[in-house]
Amino acid sequence: MSTEPRNVVLVHGGFVDGSGWQGVYDALKGDGYHVTVVQNPTLSLEGDVAVTRRALDAQDGPAVLVGHSYGGAVISEAGNHPKVAALVYVAAFAPDKGESVNSLIADPPPDAPVPPILPPQDGFLFLDRERFADSFAADVPAELAAFMADSQVPWGVDALGGAVSEPAWRVKPSWYLVAADDRMIPPPAQRAMSERAGSQVVEVPGSHAVYVSKPAEVAALIKRAAAG
Repeated sequence: MSTEPRNVVLVHGGFVDGSGWQGVYDALKGDGYHVTVVQNPTLSLEGDVAVTRRALDAQDGPAVLVGHSYGGAVISEAGNHPKVAALVYVAAFAPDKGESVNSLIADPPPDAPVPPILPPQDGFLFLDRERFADSFAADVPAELAAFMADSQVPWGVDALGGAVSEPAWRVKPSWYLVAADDRMIPPPAQRAMSERAGSQVVEVPGSHAVYVSKPAEVAALIKRAAAG
């Protein structure tokens, strides 16, 4: 019998970098986990999968691979790495074979909030800074939400268009945290993707930035995934 994974690899989504994971990182480190935070350039899905695979290569044993938002597309592909024991989706996209973030957001429900994504500039996307807090980080302290808005990472349109070739959730166990107050990925879409993936699901009140606002709840689900 293999022991439960003590390694956790955290993958951020679009518009942000890995620093938002600090609360989750601290909670897991405090419980003795070895935690790696991936810094994806978010230029293309293929590139981000390669960066994530390098982080997995460096692990000394089995790992739980965690993705937030667009990071869910990254872990769906990178999760086929042999060291990945379990997948955790945090308010994340979970594309099937041939799907991309673009295809998953192409036909939103008529009553769903529309994320304030500005028209692409030179192949990159940003969120409207004035509306960032309301759409992405409504339950994050105002000063931190403002910093997140002003420190946005350009999100490449090639990252949104990158299609998953072999979704790891079809062959590996997965867990999914639904953010019930998400205004970026509608909660009904999160529930549908988690059901399709056969994930074990928890639902918590929280914005799209639930990994920032509710790190204890996110860390608790990651520990459940590690325990199997």
